[in-house]
Amino acid sequence: MEALKKIIAAPCAVHFIGIGGSGMLPLAQILLERGFSVTGSDSAESETLERVLALGIPVAMPQVAENIPDCQLIVHTAALLPDNPELIAARNSGIPVYERAKLLGALSHGYANTIGVSGTHGKTTVTAMIAHILIKCAREISGIIGGKLPLTGTNGLYSPRAATCVVEACEFADTFLHISPATAVILNIDADHMEYFKTMENLRLSFTRFADMARTVIYNADDENTRLAISALSDKKFVPVGLGEGNFAGAKDITLERQLPRFTLITQDGEYPVKMKTPGIHNVHNALAALAACNLDGISWEDAVVALESFGGAGRRFEIMSSVNDVTIVDDYAHHPKELEATLNAALGMGYRKVWAVFQPFTFSRTATLLDDFARVLQLADHCVLTAIKGSREVNTYGIHVSHLAEKIPGSVWFEEFRETAEYLAKRVRGGDLVITLGCGDPYKVGRILQELLGNNGR
Repeated sequence: MEALKKIIAAPCAVHFIGIGGSGMLPLAQILLERGFSVTGSDSAESETLERVLALGIPVAMPQVAENIPDCQLIVHTAALLPDNPELIAARNSGIPVYERAKLLGALSHGYANTIGVSGTHGKTTVTAMIAHILIKCAREISGIIGGKLPLTGTNGLYSPRAATCVVEACEFADTFLHISPATAVILNIDADHMEYFKTMENLRLSFTRFADMARTVIYNADDENTRLAISALSDKKFVPVGLGEGNFAGAKDITLERQLPRFTLITQDGEYPVKMKTPGIHNVHNALAALAACNLDGISWEDAVVALESFGGAGRRFEIMSSVNDVTIVDDYAHHPKELEATLNAALGMGYRKVWAVFQPFTFSRTATLLDDFARVLQLADHCVLTAIKGSREVNTYGIHVSHLAEKIPGSVWFEEFRETAEYLAKRVRGGDLVITLGCGDPYKVGRILQELLGNNGR
């Protein structure tokens, strides 16, 4: 860590392998704003890569050994397979090479108050909520977010005057243990990345270690695994949030108006009515964590609530992409059964004629391990359309195929190609329908093609 901190102490040339990843973009943005020379490479086009290119960063495709430039630092995504030719060339180049988690950690060490937002579900939304509130309340902050913050149009935020840095702290491969949080936020702990953690006990232990690095721990008092994870700790300021009274930030009188929550925020300083723009009851929990973090960072409850009420969500979190001939196309990052369940329940309560769930499973291990759970929750939708599994960093040693999931969902269909998927939808959707693309890969591309097809057909 110390060697990396010395490298980035002053602007230099940095090359990102896999720069189009959602975790890579904010790091590249921050270094660019700090005056670094940034180049990158990637293996496929994506919405995130489009934003990298819009920043003027040169990007080479595909990933080959010849891409390695004359630079002082190489950063790579964890999603690369070991035989990636550019990664092999980087490690043989003599140039310092670090996985993105270590750069994330090094950047977080430079702030008096790094707020690390962790949890199996909701990290991006809560990180974005906190950043949105602090910026609306005229605070100078830095931030590293896994989705685009609509207020700024960026994933990475940088201010040379900032004392606070808001960081999305992902548990995958213990990434968040590289961060140096003054405040640790734990939203929930659920079975995920089990190909790495193996057992729930190991997963909880990683969250315990993450919380133990912080002075203050904001935690979801309604989540049993979270309570277990922090139970062994002491000498911390523990800040519970949850539904009901007795919490630092609580909620009562919760109602949903077309799935948009309204509730009364309960604090020791008083009660405050809250009206949200992000759908689903799960976003009440998210809001409580964000409001608590901002209050502890010096924002009054009143100001925090006013700012929160203008927050409309982070990129790829129930993001409305378009409406063509009364067919609404939405994209959401949900890729775990519990996230899909929350998102689909919200969608089903919004008054659409039919809800079409278009799901791209992400990683072979998660699909195989949670196959029955995926099948159960995807049946909530009126129609389920599946695309091929995106393996990302994995080789399919599980023998799993999307057809295995489709067999468990009555009436579902699956396609290998996005255009086939969109063409199937274009022939069947009707006015008043909602099409929601789901998954943390690139299923939003189905929505883009569908928008084009519906527009061309004049439907």
